[in-house]
Amino acid sequence: MTMARPWEADPTTTFKRRLGKSPQELGTITDNPDCPDIWELANGDVAIIGRDLTESLGMSLPPGVSVGADERLVVIPRSMMIAAKPDIPSV
Repeated sequence: MTMARPWEADPTTTFKRRLGKSPQELGTITDNPDCPDIWELANGDVAIIGRDLTESLGMSLPPGVSVGADERLVVIPRSMMIAAKPDIPSV
């Protein structure tokens, strides 16, 4: 018997607003369309666009941390997370 997860990503939601600064503002972009980014979704969830390091970092996760079969471990620049901090609610 499979237990239902307490949270599931909603594939029908839409993008609401960028959190922080654009990749262009932070200088983390090239001419290619492969830019890291952080977005609040219409349902309040957050979408992260980053580099997929599931295979490399997934091999050395801390105890008690796991990446599900339908999940990916993504990495974004530190400057992007710092720039998003004022846009992230404290509650």
